[in-house]
Amino acid sequence: MCSVGDVTGIDMETLAPDEYECMDCHKKFRGIGKHVTCPSCKSSNVKLL
Repeated sequence: MCSVGDVTGIDMETLAPDEYECMDCHKKFRGIGKHVTCPSCKSSNVKLL
């Protein structure tokens, strides 16, 4: 299915990136999704701030 034009029914608040901290390398970063990984060390051991 293809859609062209305005997108309806999407809550932009849920698409805003959340801030995370990597528990392995301690870098802070922003991410979106259920399975967020650290962009620096690629660890999935992250916590939501």
